[in-house]
Amino acid sequence: MIAGLVLALIAGSLVGIQNVFNSKVNQGVGTWTTTAIVLALGFVASFTIGLAVEGKQLFDLSNMKTWYWFSGIIGVGVVLSVVQGVKRLGPTYATSIVMASQIGFALLFDSLGLLGLDKVPFTGKQAIGVLIIVGGIIVFKAGGKRSDARKSVVSQSL
Repeated sequence: MIAGLVLALIAGSLVGIQNVFNSKVNQGVGTWTTTAIVLALGFVASFTIGLAVEGKQLFDLSNMKTWYWFSGIIGVGVVLSVVQGVKRLGPTYATSIVMASQIGFALLFDSLGLLGLDKVPFTGKQAIGVLIIVGGIIVFKAGGKRSDARKSVVSQSL
């Protein structure tokens, strides 16, 4: 369990870093070029590491269902949407919404047993958890507006 928690924390930090990097690349070359670069470099890195770690087993796709191949296409939507979300909302707010959306949809997929997942009973505690996260995002955004308003008042009085 500790290893899972550490890996999840690492994943969260890497997503945060990647969002900032992708946003900076997008400023220089545009959204579609950013998406292509991110996914191409990701392919090269994962292919190289996969080949080094798994060897020829990397090419054994016999247990893969055809519809799993759409994951790469979904990745295009992920990168494109996050890059545009960060561009329009800023990294913290966009990432918060992305995380809340991930939790909400993961809960939906688990609860309904979609996409080949084992069905997990939906509980009120889970709903409350998601609502608290969404409420936290709203408080975060509302808090930012007050902070911006104070800055505006201070700058006007100077």
